[in-house]
Amino acid sequence: MDAIIREWHADEGWGVIDSPDTPGGCWAHFSAAAAPAVFRPGQRVHLEWESPGQDGYPFRAIRFWPAGSPPRDRPPAAPGTAYSSSLSLSFDPPGGE
Repeated sequence: MDAIIREWHADEGWGVIDSPDTPGGCWAHFSAAAAPAVFRPGQRVHLEWESPGQDGYPFRAIRFWPAGSPPRDRPPAAPGTAYSSSLSLSFDPPGGE
């Protein structure tokens, strides 16, 4: 669906996209962008959305990308490459010895 970016907060990674099928606005997060692009107000985009609502907006973007270009989703992470961490704690014996 064709849509237009109403506002985009690059420093926070989110914005609002308007289309005839999303009255009131569609909340969009940069993680739903299907292309490495810099988004700006007034820019035409293609939009795929759902309607659970997000942050006061009735719709949420599933995918969006600049109009006139194909979507390019991020490749899935290879198995075993997810972030992991560990923490070890040790305590002094009672009585400060």
